[in-house]
Amino acid sequence: MITALYLAHLNPVTKAHVEIIEELKKDADVVKVMPVVFKDDEKEINSKSFPFNFETRKKMLESVFGDSIQITDDYAFFAPFKKYMPPLLSPKSWKLRKQILRGVEGDFFSYTGDKAEGYMLKIYRLKPKIGERKSLSAASVKEKLYDAALGKESSWKDDVPEKIAKVIEDDWKTVEKFAELEDMTTRVAGMKFPKEGWSK
Repeated sequence: MITALYLAHLNPVTKAHVEIIEELKKDADVVKVMPVVFKDDEKEINSKSFPFNFETRKKMLESVFGDSIQITDDYAFFAPFKKYMPPLLSPKSWKLRKQILRGVEGDFFSYTGDKAEGYMLKIYRLKPKIGERKSLSAASVKEKLYDAALGKESSWKDDVPEKIAKVIEDDWKTVEKFAELEDMTTRVAGMKFPKEGWSK
């Protein structure tokens, strides 16, 4: 039994993500997809970089894949996020590895299209396979969504499957909410974290 672990922002889920998951399904018996979640106790923290909450991203994935993949919130960081630093030396970062592997039986590998992330996954013994970085990024799709919310011309629907476009339209108030806000995130050790909840 081989499990593929896919840790990603998936905010929103794009055609490139769908392509990656389809490829992983060919290489593994189980595909465990983990959209990253930032939490302060039970409350999920969202920002301009991470507008859609876990439940909405789960809906996006289910609209395309149904129950043919596992979707969990095991890739969850709990505030204060600075406790996960420095990677490797922080006990919290090893606890995160345990969460990621929850329910995984038999052999596994993780997938990333990012060399730096691949290096981190290797250090944490998550057996990364490093794929080609797709040209379509979720960040560019987000920008197009915000353009649309601000009344500018936008081709965001070209970048997401039709069923996911419907999920996004159903949650359009979230796009409108973040379109005019400043991006409250910080980049640490190559990873983005919300400023809210960084330290308490």
